[in-house]
Amino acid sequence: MKEQFYCGESFPEFLDSVVQFRELWHQIYDRAELTEEMVSAAETIQGQWRFLVLAEDWCGDAVHVVPFLARLQEAFPQFEVRILSRDENPDIMNTHLTNGTRSIPVVIILDDDFQEVAWWGPRPKPLQELFLKEIKPLPQEKRFPEVRAWFARDRGRTTMKEILNLIPVRV
Repeated sequence: MKEQFYCGESFPEFLDSVVQFRELWHQIYDRAELTEEMVSAAETIQGQWRFLVLAEDWCGDAVHVVPFLARLQEAFPQFEVRILSRDENPDIMNTHLTNGTRSIPVVIILDDDFQEVAWWGPRPKPLQELFLKEIKPLPQEKRFPEVRAWFARDRGRTTMKEILNLIPVRV
């Protein structure tokens, strides 16, 4: 995993290469802020942790998740984020399927030995439940605005809480 991790792009590299939803990626990154709760949770985590993210620039969920991971890395040197293309890494993607689908983003949490300890994705649990129950039945063109509205209200809180809670406590 170490080699694959370092083949990934840093968030600034990824952001520079974004084509689809370019303006949205930049807007969300510019507005992404770590809440006091996120900062408090991150401060309690010991050790070096890496987030290997499978994403694509066209993914409406990734655009609302990855910028918060980037902000976490900027604030805390014990976290490092690298992004790989889902489509160019089927070996990794196929071992992190959601109900048999290649849904992204996928955040793979690696310890300081580059061993996978957990993975998260593609959406925060409350949004995924809402999506399956109420949003998925909507016409395609109405889904993305509903998902965006949920993410806008949540401002990364649920996503970051779920991801940080997956990191094992070290004593």
